[in-house]
Amino acid sequence: MYTITGATGNTGRRIAEALLAAGEKVRAVSRGAANLEPLVALGAEPFVGSLEDPDATCRAFEGARAVYAMIPPNYTAETFRAYQNQVADSIAHALRTSGVQYVVSLSSLGADQAEGVGPISGLHDLEQRLNVVPDVNVLHLRPAFFMENFLFQAEIIKKTGAAGSPLQRDLSIPMIALRDIAAVAVERLQKLDFSGKSYQELLGQRDLSLPEAIAVLGNAIGHDGLAYVQFAYDDFGRGMRNAGFSADAAASMMELYHALNEGRVRPTSPRSAENSTPTSIEQFAQIFAVVYGQQDS
Repeated sequence: MYTITGATGNTGRRIAEALLAAGEKVRAVSRGAANLEPLVALGAEPFVGSLEDPDATCRAFEGARAVYAMIPPNYTAETFRAYQNQVADSIAHALRTSGVQYVVSLSSLGADQAEGVGPISGLHDLEQRLNVVPDVNVLHLRPAFFMENFLFQAEIIKKTGAAGSPLQRDLSIPMIALRDIAAVAVERLQKLDFSGKSYQELLGQRDLSLPEAIAVLGNAIGHDGLAYVQFAYDDFGRGMRNAGFSADAAASMMELYHALNEGRVRPTSPRSAENSTPTSIEQFAQIFAVVYGQQDS
């Protein structure tokens, strides 16, 4: 049986659906019962509980051979890294007591660094905590910048006619679609072909600058020549706080943008067939166009 944490989230839902479609037994973990109903309809066993609760996490992992482990985002947390560490401690405790043999964890490119990379520093902590749990095989997936981050640009484009972030215009970074992360996780969970403690970087189809990516998205929504604007850090951070981020979570994200602009979040190995994934920005643009079309004008 597989326990999938964050089962109603972007990667967890896709993983749970794929495993269920393959006839696997899945326990889907989420805070809310209502959100689990679509997976229950597909045959999943629901588990309602918080990963911040060690006892609940132990029960969620009980009887599972393999776990997909991730830290659900909580950008309202007063101290974001403390929240991340609380969940990481809970997961590590549950692995020590549950008899789980295999874990695929969602980490990030840059998790080799302990400090200075915003929320990725908390994922470094997660890796370190899981790496010292004995007798459990752990594979950390380290994906690049999510293409789905661009979905937040839809509202900005509607309001301003341009897209923007604090990332530098000439910064070229690897970008990956969430469905590709889920596909790799499903493959490794089904094969269980890893041992010890290891990581796998996932770099998407190719590296892109922000203006290059935004131009493709603009073409998909009939907005040829869509401009990319580099926002000031303070302005963007203020916008995140206005959107509901805690002051600490917003500061953590600004630290990540600094790290990206300074080239400190980067692959540890060259691009290869093993760390590249198939979905291109042109293919993702079709998803973006659907979401954009659903936004109120």
